[in-house]
Amino acid sequence: MANGGPVEHGYPHLETVRAAVTALYRRLSYDTVRTFSASVAPADVAFCDTDDLYLGAQRVAHELVRHYRLPDARMIVSFREMTHAASVELAAGPEYFIELNDRFRTHRRDIGAALAHEVMHVYLHRLGLSFAGTRDNEILTDTATTYLGAGWLLLDAYREDSASSQKLGYLTPEEFGYVLAKRALVFGEDPAVWFTSPQAYTAYVKGMARARRDEQQPPLSAAGWAGRRRYARDRRHAQDPRAAAALAVDGPYSFTPVGRGPLRVSFSCPTCHQRIRVPVRGRVRARCGLCRTVLECDT
Repeated sequence: MANGGPVEHGYPHLETVRAAVTALYRRLSYDTVRTFSASVAPADVAFCDTDDLYLGAQRVAHELVRHYRLPDARMIVSFREMTHAASVELAAGPEYFIELNDRFRTHRRDIGAALAHEVMHVYLHRLGLSFAGTRDNEILTDTATTYLGAGWLLLDAYREDSASSQKLGYLTPEEFGYVLAKRALVFGEDPAVWFTSPQAYTAYVKGMARARRDEQQPPLSAAGWAGRRRYARDRRHAQDPRAAAALAVDGPYSFTPVGRGPLRVSFSCPTCHQRIRVPVRGRVRARCGLCRTVLECDT
């Protein structure tokens, strides 16, 4: 939790975020992801200063349990002095103990954001889905929270001006905006109307621009002129055994070397980021087997 300190910006965790989206689709399946088409409603997690602190926190936790479809999980919420925003004890259940930073006693509007992240820890724990290392696992949790409909709360908790700052979660504001945009493009949802923080809205707009760029990478037909020109050059080199070895393999697309059958190009699905491989033969329509997105390609 950035509390008055510097807030990191940009996309330093983007590859891990994309891997997290892929992992969600693989573990949950397309059909289960689609059941989260509606985000947590602002009214369901609203917290007024006049609400009882503990009863209000329990109510919001219950709404998040309901949203994540954890009917047999009970969250016990308490407050104490701590460095981080919150923590949860991941036991066998059905009771889980969540501790929130004492700061939230007087910043109650952000309790929903903190609880959304901690209840997602429980959800992923029950799924048996995790990444190696604390940093990557927390990025997975932030990404899952956002993609499954509660992460707009985390982005809305971001506020920054010349005198103070606050940000929850491990993702940068722009990365939260990116994942929110990915969700919005899939479900046709506009989370911007829920933001109370103008900085959150700005981060969402930047994230949407980055998400749109994923849909404009060659060999997708929506690629721009510069991308198409670069792709044509790389395709010529891939067909030349002497030049193919010099092609980069960590870019948005890569070619199978000549000599291993017909030339193919592989690229990331702009929705779930699973790698897709199609033949190089002009106009091709491909369907991602993981998220079922139909892609128009010009190979």
